[in-house]
Amino acid sequence: MSIDTLKAALPDYAKDLKLNLSSVLTPPGVTAQQIWGTALASAFASRNVTVIKAIAAEAAQHLSPEAQTAAKTAAAIMGMNNIYYRFTHLVSEKDYATLPARLRMNAIANPGIDHVDFELYSLAVSAINGCGMCMDSHEQVVAKKGVGKDVVQAIIRIASVVHAVAATLDAEEKLAA
Repeated sequence: MSIDTLKAALPDYAKDLKLNLSSVLTPPGVTAQQIWGTALASAFASRNVTVIKAIAAEAAQHLSPEAQTAAKTAAAIMGMNNIYYRFTHLVSEKDYATLPARLRMNAIANPGIDHVDFELYSLAVSAINGCGMCMDSHEQVVAKKGVGKDVVQAIIRIASVVHAVAATLDAEEKLAA
C-alpha cells in the first residue's frame, strides 16, 4: 500500500485532501524523519487501518526502525497523556492539576531518536487528540530548542491532513457497511 493508493481510496468530494496529502508531505525546511515520523504518529492517532498501513509502508522507506518505533510510541504515550492532562486542564476543580499523575512516561525522556523530533511527533498527536495543555507544552519545548514556527506549522498541517483522510475513510467505510 502507498500514499497513491491512499489518495485513490478517497472519494471525489475529498479532492482537496488528495491534493493536500501530497503537498504536506514535502514541506521545505523539515527533515524526512520529522515529516514521516509525524505522518506515522498521526496515522496511529487517527486509528484508520487503511491510513495506518499506507503511511507505515511509505514511512518505512524514510525512517529507521528506531524512528518508526518512536513515532508509534509518541502516539501511544500521547493517547494516555492527552486524556489525563486535558482532564486536569478542563475540570473546574484545579486541585487535580497539582496531584502527581502517577503515570509512566519514561519514553518521553528516552525516545530513542532526536528529542526535538519526538516532541514534534507528540505535538502532532496532541493536536489530533485536542489537548491544549499538551500542545502548548510540546510547542514551547521545540521553540526553546530553536525550531521555527514554519516547521511547527508544517507538522500540524501533516497531522490535520492525515487525520482528515482517516476520518473521511472511516465515514465512507461506515456508510458502505
